[in-house]
Amino acid sequence: MDFLDIAGKTFLVFGVANKKSVAFFVSQVLSEARAKVIHSVQSAAHKESISKLFPGADIYTCDVERENEIKKLAEEVSKKYPKLHGIVHCIAFADYEGEIKPFHQTKRRNFLQAVDISCYSLIAIANAFKDLLDEKASVVTISISTTKMAAEPYSFMAPVKAALDSSICFLAKSFSSFSQVRFNSVNAGLLKTSSSAGIPGYLDYYLYAEQLTLRKKATETREVANTVAFLLSDRSSGINAQGIVVDCGMATNYFDKDIIYKAMRG
Repeated sequence: MDFLDIAGKTFLVFGVANKKSVAFFVSQVLSEARAKVIHSVQSAAHKESISKLFPGADIYTCDVERENEIKKLAEEVSKKYPKLHGIVHCIAFADYEGEIKPFHQTKRRNFLQAVDISCYSLIAIANAFKDLLDEKASVVTISISTTKMAAEPYSFMAPVKAALDSSICFLAKSFSSFSQVRFNSVNAGLLKTSSSAGIPGYLDYYLYAEQLTLRKKATETREVANTVAFLLSDRSSGINAQGIVVDCGMATNYFDKDIIYKAMRG
C-alpha cells in the first residue's frame, strides 16, 4: 500500500501561478500519489495558463480579496465535490512598490493588503469550506522558516507570516469544537520561486542561505511539497496546530565556521 494512502482523495489547492510555484509542486506530488487535485487561481488569465500545466483538471477562479468570491467558490465546488479531504493554501502577496523601504516606513495600505491576502484569506477559506471538509480533513498553508529574523528584503511580510502562524493555532482550536480537521503550516527556508525573484535583493540572500544549510544545497520546492503531502495524509494525524520547518538545517548553522571566516576576512 502507498505510504500516504491518499489515492482517490480530493484536495483543493490554492495559488498555482507557474511551474516554479510551491502550489505547482504540491499538485504534482498529490497527482503522483493518485489523489484528485482541483485548483483555485486568482483570475481567468491565470486559469488559461494553468490549464496548460494541468490539462483536464478542474480549475476555478477566486480573488481572495473579495470574500463573496470565496463563498461563491465553495458553492461551485460543492456542486461537483461533496467532500474535500484537504485544502492547501499557497497564497501570499506584498506590494513593495518597486523597492524595499525601512520597515518603519511601511505604508498602512500595503501592510493591510498583505495581511488580507496572505493571512486572512486562510481564515475566510476555512470558514467558507467548513461544511465541505471531511471530518478528518487537513488544511495546510505555506509560511517561512522564521519570522524573528529581520531580513530587510522580506520586510513587512515577516510580521504578516507571523500572523499566519498564529492563525493556524486559533483555527485548529476553533475547528476542534465540531470536527477533527487539522491545521498546520510548512515553514520553508528560502526557495527559488518566481514570487521570491520579485523581491529586491533576494538572490544574494538565497545564495547566502544555501551556504548556511548543513548540506550546502538550498531547500528545494519539491521538498516543501513533499512535506505538505505528508501533512495532508492520515500519516500525520497526530500533528495539529504546528509549523513544520523545512530549511535543511539552516536555522542551526548561523555560526558556520567557514562563513564566519569569510565574513571576518572579506
